[in-house]
Amino acid sequence: MSSAVQNASDRRADAPRPSGRTRAPLSLVVEARRQVGRLRTRWTFGILLVLPLIVVGAFALGDGGDEGGQRFSDLATLGAGNFAIFMLLVSAPLLILIVGALFVGDPVPSEASWASLRYLLTAPVPRARLLTSKLLVGLALTAIAVTLLLLWVLVVGAIFYGWEPLNLRAGGALDWPQTLARLGIGAVYIFVSQLPFAATAFWMGVRTDAPLAAVGVAVLSSIVSSILDSLDALGDYRRALPNHYAFEWVGIFAPDADYASLLPGVLWALLYAVVFVALAYRHFARKDILS
Repeated sequence: MSSAVQNASDRRADAPRPSGRTRAPLSLVVEARRQVGRLRTRWTFGILLVLPLIVVGAFALGDGGDEGGQRFSDLATLGAGNFAIFMLLVSAPLLILIVGALFVGDPVPSEASWASLRYLLTAPVPRARLLTSKLLVGLALTAIAVTLLLLWVLVVGAIFYGWEPLNLRAGGALDWPQTLARLGIGAVYIFVSQLPFAATAFWMGVRTDAPLAAVGVAVLSSIVSSILDSLDALGDYRRALPNHYAFEWVGIFAPDADYASLLPGVLWALLYAVVFVALAYRHFARKDILS
């Protein structure tokens, strides 16, 4: 008799709770509001807006570079198109990478350090849903940051250097439709190429309650990858490094652009991103948050 009563009690305990009081906390809209309202988000976008102005000031203080040169730094002041390409070129290797690692890798360890992650997971919020909300909002903020930077540098370039499309002098020139289309493709490629390091930060973020550790590991992995990529002794093995194709997008601004050359970089970036995101979900599903 007591065994039957105990079994009935166990079934009641395992039964789903009534849905009348069930809420849907941490939706994408809620998470987006929380992330946008954070001080680090405002500072990040502020830096993105100030950076082109600092570069313009640096060009004004300098000697203007080599007027006959063909480097992007020598051509940057010829118009808005040239300035936009130059700014993407100098921002992609580190700044955009850090922005992506910060927006994607910071939210989970920040919640853990504030002791609010424990509350969210007992609210209840399914772990996969919590992680998905933070990942999607982080990626969206990164995409917005890249888009904002591109649009802003075009405006700054037009104000200070004139509304001229891409002009590579000996390398040829493009009209505005071609310039804008290729700038858009370049921006998308830059966003995709930083995904391995954002995913690395995401994976590290679920393993620690120190936000800076997640971002630091992503930056360190980029540095190590760059060092290894410079070693000729590795030969074709360097093609598998996450940032081996990071600057492949520069080639699309040639008059005879080969867009197929972007495909290997995109595929490798997506592969790394999927692997590290999957590792993050796997670890977070088994992690003892309440300890």
